[in-house]
Amino acid sequence: MEDKKISLDNIDRIHTTEMGVDRIKRNLKIDTDDVVEYCKNKVLKNQCSIYKQGKNWYCEVENIKITINSYSYTIITAHIV
Repeated sequence: MEDKKISLDNIDRIHTTEMGVDRIKRNLKIDTDDVVEYCKNKVLKNQCSIYKQGKNWYCEVENIKITINSYSYTIITAHIV
């Protein structure tokens, strides 16, 4: 529960790179203009399971796993599981 609180307290810091946008769109097979907002909305869902392993946060909700760097809050990638 502590992991979820820490990550949600920093939800406004979440961002990604240009390459990250392309990678996430490709991996999730989505066509949205705002990938970061899409991922934030997934992370904010009550059903989202958030845990930290090493230097990354992992957010699992529905059939998606989002990887976020725990220091910079950069969305590294997202995959369909």
